[in-house]
Amino acid sequence: MAAASERRSPGLRLATNGFVIVWLIMAAFPFFWTLWGSFKVELDFFSIENWANALTGANTEATYGAPFTGAGYYGAWVQEEFWRPVINTSIVCFCVVVTSLTLGTLGGYALSRSGFPYTFWLLITALIFRSVPPITLVSGYLLPFFEWNLWGILPTTIIVLVAINQPFTLWMLHSFFRNIPKDLDESAKVDGCTQFQAFRHVIIPVMWPGVITTGLFSFLLAYNDFAVTSMLLAEENRTMIPAINAFLGTTQTEGNVMFAVAAVVSTTAPLFILVMFFQRQIVSGLIAGAVKG
Repeated sequence: MAAASERRSPGLRLATNGFVIVWLIMAAFPFFWTLWGSFKVELDFFSIENWANALTGANTEATYGAPFTGAGYYGAWVQEEFWRPVINTSIVCFCVVVTSLTLGTLGGYALSRSGFPYTFWLLITALIFRSVPPITLVSGYLLPFFEWNLWGILPTTIIVLVAINQPFTLWMLHSFFRNIPKDLDESAKVDGCTQFQAFRHVIIPVMWPGVITTGLFSFLLAYNDFAVTSMLLAEENRTMIPAINAFLGTTQTEGNVMFAVAAVVSTTAPLFILVMFFQRQIVSGLIAGAVKG
């Protein structure tokens, strides 16, 4: 049996490697194709006559004298001032992540160490709240925001995103804290630490990968959000995703598809860099949350 297993193992490894390669190609192709097309004109990238124009850039060369052009990026970043939505998105993401992690770590730690029976029902309530579609929650904020003249600005959007994201961070961080033995808290107290000092100096360093993993998911929620930001932000305060949608235009206003393509590449590239930079912490955090310590 062992010999048969060894004979099958090269084929199994080949099949596994082949599957991984095909999956990576399929997953990465849309981004690299969009990256390639962002340096073309619309007649090439969305060519109906000949799809090969997207590769050769025939119309791009006829228009700009070269098969590649940065006109899409110039139009998006300079002409349409895409840098403003980038700044707005950075502000929203920073505030959402900091607020969500602050409340989530304190709340998750307190619930993980609490022996009261209401802890379970609080977590269930948070889970139910998180399962509600965000667009349903946003509609409830519109009336008071209009009445109090708070609609269209970044702080109100940050509050709503934190409210939507907080149940998730609470659940995720609670599971991380549950995997840390309570003996660490007791040992820190024996050494003279208060409960908060034990939390700050002993517990947080141990579960730091979990904090980074949760923070990344909170960041992605705010970074990629469309429903909340498009409904609650005025045109001058748009974040990146609603701004990209505006580049496409409507039936009343003419858009520029290549501005949107260039903006999509500009929006997606930082995510690749972020995930690659924090990949070890993310893997460690996911393992820590999945394995009971």
